[in-house]
Amino acid sequence: MDKPTHYLIRVKGHLDESWANWFEGLSISNLEGGGAVIAGRLPDQAALHGVLNQISKLGVELLSVEAVPENDE
Repeated sequence: MDKPTHYLIRVKGHLDESWANWFEGLSISNLEGGGAVIAGRLPDQAALHGVLNQISKLGVELLSVEAVPENDE
């Protein structure tokens, strides 16, 4: 069963913070060197696929997707 998971999605190029609405409300952090990280918690794999689909629709180059383990405490 899917459970909420925190993701770090790295893309090429800087993104405007206003695009957060395109990405299920995830945060956007622009990095020195021209990349960006879209980060936050998504409820399930379907939501992750939705975000990845939006990245594709915008023509942004996807560099990596990482699921970040959360403490069970």
